[in-house]
Amino acid sequence: MARLFGTDGVRGVANVAVTAELALDLSVAAAHVLADRGAFAGHRPRAVVGRDPRASGEFLSAAVVAGLASAGVDVDDVGVVPTPAVASIVAASGADLGVVLSASHNPMADNGIKFFARGGHKLPDDVEDAIERRSGEEWARPTGAGVGRVRRDDEAGPAWARALGASAPHRLDGLKVVVDCAHGAASELGPLALATAGADVVVVGAAPDGVNINDGVGSTHPEVLQAAVLEDGADAGVAFDGDADRCLAVDATGALVDGDQIMGVLALALAERGELRHDVLVTTVMSNLGLVLAMEAAGIRCARTAVGDRYVLEEMRRGGYALGGEQSGHVLLLDHATTGDGVLTSLHLLARVAESGRTLADLAAGIPRLPQVLVNVPGVDRAAAGTDPGVRDAVAAAEAELGDTGRVLLRPSGTEPLVRVMVEAPSAETAQEVADRLAGVVRQRLTLREE
Repeated sequence: MARLFGTDGVRGVANVAVTAELALDLSVAAAHVLADRGAFAGHRPRAVVGRDPRASGEFLSAAVVAGLASAGVDVDDVGVVPTPAVASIVAASGADLGVVLSASHNPMADNGIKFFARGGHKLPDDVEDAIERRSGEEWARPTGAGVGRVRRDDEAGPAWARALGASAPHRLDGLKVVVDCAHGAASELGPLALATAGADVVVVGAAPDGVNINDGVGSTHPEVLQAAVLEDGADAGVAFDGDADRCLAVDATGALVDGDQIMGVLALALAERGELRHDVLVTTVMSNLGLVLAMEAAGIRCARTAVGDRYVLEEMRRGGYALGGEQSGHVLLLDHATTGDGVLTSLHLLARVAESGRTLADLAAGIPRLPQVLVNVPGVDRAAAGTDPGVRDAVAAAEAELGDTGRVLLRPSGTEPLVRVMVEAPSAETAQEVADRLAGVVRQRLTLREE
């Protein structure tokens, strides 16, 4: 059977794949696994539970709270808050466990369950596997005073936002900023954090009704933010996704500033302050070559990982690095948070604008983006993408043709018979031509034949 936990918790269609029964069973199992590993030794266990505003989060969070309390865990229900807020509240409060009900940037019908350990860190794979194995098992239930107590805490989220805003490395006074909250978990707290830091905030996409999360707004639809920045004459704009663990930006001209450019701007700022440990920025293999070249010119090395924020986090913790992330806007600032935090990212990006006296457009221009083309080739043997002689020869020829001016990446899908062909080149035309040529070779050599 496929592993229930993916790279970012359990996720699927709510009330089909992610049910109330599953949420309750996993919560009980998590309490038992952590108890058996000594996480609750010597004290009464406590958990923090939060969610995004999806309608399904109402019954799923109720199930999680019920499961934890029935297993003897006291619960602080912090309501609708961003995913990184739960991690931060767990760390600051000394809670033993955090649970988030969210499917991030996924469509509204989806939902997910994500656990954090004490300190606000994601659970290791072996702990998730143990929780999965023990889900639904028979167990001895506590009674009387042994059951968990449930407390609603509506102040933890705003306190997190105000503290985050106050922690910005530079005040944002004088900056007019449009904030697109994706009708998501940061609809109140994102603008509060930016206003606390001094920004003049214009808010869009901040009217969640349980069904409109990510619907035509947020980081997956930056065109809304681009229009709003131009209409309001703002200095910049930032867009979060449904659970606010990622952030994209828009400069005053309406141009998009993606995760690579955000990381580049932040890396240069940290290096200038002597805070970019080991002068390393951790990125994935999908980050644009333009970022790598700009960092090399500044004496900063890019350590590249497989795609997925969990791999970025693993490399950062292994090497003791301060900054990493993905092109999608999932940025990790480990001196300030244990997980990706879109609101934190926006604060640090805008603080750099305010501190430097330069426009966001000017700062982002220092991180050029080479034209990048991605072609998906379906119906092929993805496992052979790295071993087929014909494909390898074609890739080698393309790499020789591009030299230091471009890059080729063939990435097999982890779940589908699909190979993704990515090419970066000095011009869009060259990138498209090389990508189409390689896709043709992949299609010719690796197409699955019907038996």
